[in-house]
Amino acid sequence: MLAYTYLAKGEFGLIEKPKPELLDEKDALVRVTLASICTSDLHIKYGAVPRAVPGITVGHEMVGVVEAVGKAVSKVKPGDRVAVNVETFCGECFFCRHGYVNNCTDENGGWALGCRIDGGQAEYVRVPYADQGLTVIPDGVSFEQALFVGDILATGFWAVRISEIKEEDTVLILGAGPTGICTLLCVMLKNPRKIIVCETDPDRLAFVKKHYPDVVTAAPEQLEKAIEEICPNGGADVVLEMAGGKDSFQMAWQYARPNATVTIVALYEENQVLPLPEMYGKNLTFKTGGVDGCDCEEILRLIAEGRIDTTPLITHVYPLEKIEEAYALFEGRKDKVIKVAVRCADE
Repeated sequence: MLAYTYLAKGEFGLIEKPKPELLDEKDALVRVTLASICTSDLHIKYGAVPRAVPGITVGHEMVGVVEAVGKAVSKVKPGDRVAVNVETFCGECFFCRHGYVNNCTDENGGWALGCRIDGGQAEYVRVPYADQGLTVIPDGVSFEQALFVGDILATGFWAVRISEIKEEDTVLILGAGPTGICTLLCVMLKNPRKIIVCETDPDRLAFVKKHYPDVVTAAPEQLEKAIEEICPNGGADVVLEMAGGKDSFQMAWQYARPNATVTIVALYEENQVLPLPEMYGKNLTFKTGGVDGCDCEEILRLIAEGRIDTTPLITHVYPLEKIEEAYALFEGRKDKVIKVAVRCADE
């Protein structure tokens, strides 16, 4: 089968690999109908994810059809349409029992697919702990609608949940990339008083304005004025930092009001500085990632009800055979791309 593979630092390639097989009674084999490219894949490519293993098939955003299951799998069966969770988790350790699945103590726990074991930018993928890692897609929900459920939409949903947003809050989201927009959709479920999205890319700001006209948008140089006009208490009540830019961590705490919540979801390529003397007395609560992706069933229910729609984010679609072109488009942010869907196998 064709599989897009991490060959060496700075090098991915589309190569032939054997079709994966079940290795454990809790495994499932999924025929990948649709996958996507994530910025985290680029972090792997350029060596910013030290635990990534050269030789693995990349890709952790995918949906498909179950082909086979191990004898201990009970929640999915061959023929089921499923969303694949970015997190691999056993469901039994201390962290899993408390919903902290990102820190599952299993050897493949946490982010394994497309990082430490073969992922889904391929025709087939083996999913460990399938009862936890696969969620059946409801009838009436398309593969395109479900594509981001297991990763960036789960990330946004989790970030909003831990941020404890209230209806009287003003929420600031830093970054309008794919994860930022998914987070925006989940913030909107909470009906806060006002939402502000700050983004450096004018095309992405225009995307937010077009699809979510009630949201206030601002470039970084406009943000201070927007905060002064909208926030009566000196800053946002909740800040969600999704950008991972050079200055966005500092912006996150600077534009929060005293006693606010600052939720850090972004991945950084360099260490960030927390200037405690400068912050003294602001009494901020920081909450940090990575994602505990254990809400996929609820997210799919919200999609089925029409309350979440991420399909506008899919701006481009490529076949697996042209995935190199898809990566060039996504990495270069060409043609106003937000997300690229990759058709890997027949539905």
